[in-house]
Amino acid sequence: MTKLLVIMIACIGNISIAAQAAGKPHILIILADDLGWNDVGYHGSLIQTPNIDRIASEGIELDRFYVQPTCSPTRAGLMTGKLPQRFGIYRPLNKTTERSVPLEEQFLPEYLADQGYQSFMVGKWHLGHHRRAMLPNQRGFEHFYGSLTGGIGYWNKVHGGGYDWQRNGKTAREEGYVTHLLVEEIRTLIEGRDKQRPNFMYAAFQAPHLPNEAPQATIDKYADLLNNHPSPARHIHAAMVDELDQAIGIVLSIYKEQGMLDNTLVLFMSDNGGLILPGPEETHTLIQKIGITVDEWFDRPVPIPGLEFIASNALDGGSDNTPLLGGKGMATEGGVRVPAAIWWPSNLKKRHHTQPMTIADVLPTLLDAIGASDAIPDDLDGRSQLEALNGRVSEHPDYAVSGLFSGQAIYRWPWKLIDTESPQLFNILEDPLEQTDLAATESERVTRMRERQSAWGFAEDPAIPVFDVLLDPDTFGGEEDGRLPWSEITLD
Repeated sequence: MTKLLVIMIACIGNISIAAQAAGKPHILIILADDLGWNDVGYHGSLIQTPNIDRIASEGIELDRFYVQPTCSPTRAGLMTGKLPQRFGIYRPLNKTTERSVPLEEQFLPEYLADQGYQSFMVGKWHLGHHRRAMLPNQRGFEHFYGSLTGGIGYWNKVHGGGYDWQRNGKTAREEGYVTHLLVEEIRTLIEGRDKQRPNFMYAAFQAPHLPNEAPQATIDKYADLLNNHPSPARHIHAAMVDELDQAIGIVLSIYKEQGMLDNTLVLFMSDNGGLILPGPEETHTLIQKIGITVDEWFDRPVPIPGLEFIASNALDGGSDNTPLLGGKGMATEGGVRVPAAIWWPSNLKKRHHTQPMTIADVLPTLLDAIGASDAIPDDLDGRSQLEALNGRVSEHPDYAVSGLFSGQAIYRWPWKLIDTESPQLFNILEDPLEQTDLAATESERVTRMRERQSAWGFAEDPAIPVFDVLLDPDTFGGEEDGRLPWSEITLD
């Protein structure tokens, strides 16, 4: 084959992709981190979230949107359309892990690239960083700006003793509040985008994940919450959510300025339920029990970093999942049912959507929405919910979530089995607050759901040794300890 012929075939291919992409909507996914059910105005919160409320009121409020109870598993489900347990990802990937979602798995921006999309990402990755092949730029995103690990300091960008802020693989030593910086990067990217291609923007905000940090003026705005909520951090958490909402408002205005908003499919959601301060009536997880004991022994911050990390996760949560039970890390509804909404002004009518949708459904739903249903693989756990979003009854595949300490839950709508030594079964359509355990009277159903769990054939959970966590914890914020920035530790 001559060189000229090769060039001609390549050009024809590019023209074909460009023609295919013409008229496709832009896609904007806004992912909050640890946002609670009662942290948004449209659920009755005192926190002011007019921009999030607008997405829910002018779009489709997803009342039964389910994720995983922690960061990395939800993000794995979002990027692959599969249950993260298939990859052995049951909990947040720690900073020193060599693991990631298997490299042979295709990610959402890679599917979209086949449809002519240009894909950008800003914010928190948390899907593996040990090797370069695990990073966003190598998994379909043309531009990445943000952090690779878990929670970082909002002012100093430090995680676990190392600086974690980069742009396309290069450390970016920048001053400013993380939420603000992400908005400015989005502005630069959207204004400079390839206007011949539809755009996919994945805005994975770090807020309102720990540490509790926000501009003082916004914290002062919520001073009254300091004395009107069981968590002493509620007013700071509220400020972080407020800053997140302001950022979302600016992003929407950027899209409007660029003439993109009417033809942009906007999906907003939280990655898991909010981190809460455990109340006296709740069942405490192991980490909460340890944290409370540490708090009784030491003043905060605890002088032993590993114990301070545990105490912070147990005692610094300022979120609110009322009236749902539990929170982040738990398989109860407060850990996995999250605020979410989809807004596509030119194509979807506003409504209150009460059918279930999961994080695994997002990828096939988006492909269906852009007219690429033929590109949806058969081996996904998620299913397109586009028909359901248009008001028709759709398929609701079985779903599984894995709590850190509270067992695994299996959903077979409307039934939910929390599978521990003493299994609990709830009809969450009739009993969304999980008050009436029906396991004893529905024993055959329990058996069938357990059989379904076994049939999934999930990978084993390579749990992190507790001793390793105590020796070198994944602290959020704090000082750099002399190690290289995380972008410079990545291996080729």
